[in-house]
Amino acid sequence: MPKGYVILTETIHDPAGMAAYSRLSGASLAEYGGRVLAVDDDVDVIEGSWPGRRTIVIEYESVEKAQDWYRSASYQAALPLRQAAADCNVIIASGFTPRAATPR
Repeated sequence: MPKGYVILTETIHDPAGMAAYSRLSGASLAEYGGRVLAVDDDVDVIEGSWPGRRTIVIEYESVEKAQDWYRSASYQAALPLRQAAADCNVIIASGFTPRAATPR
């Protein structure tokens, strides 16, 4: 069965708010068996925003498990904190393999 992945890209405006969101979302992540594969931080200043943009890749045993986590009450409770602290795009994918994990 293909693994499931949640890919988040965030432009952070409020680091303290994102820290609060990360604490809540991290607890729910463990509850659903998620594993953070990669965090790519880009500290270039983005016009009109706090200088913090990152991409996070989280792996689950299946795409259904990834969807279950994203829809869970525990994760949904964290979303208002993220919405107040950052602009975020989310992709839930199946069969995605990060480039670093691909044998060369």
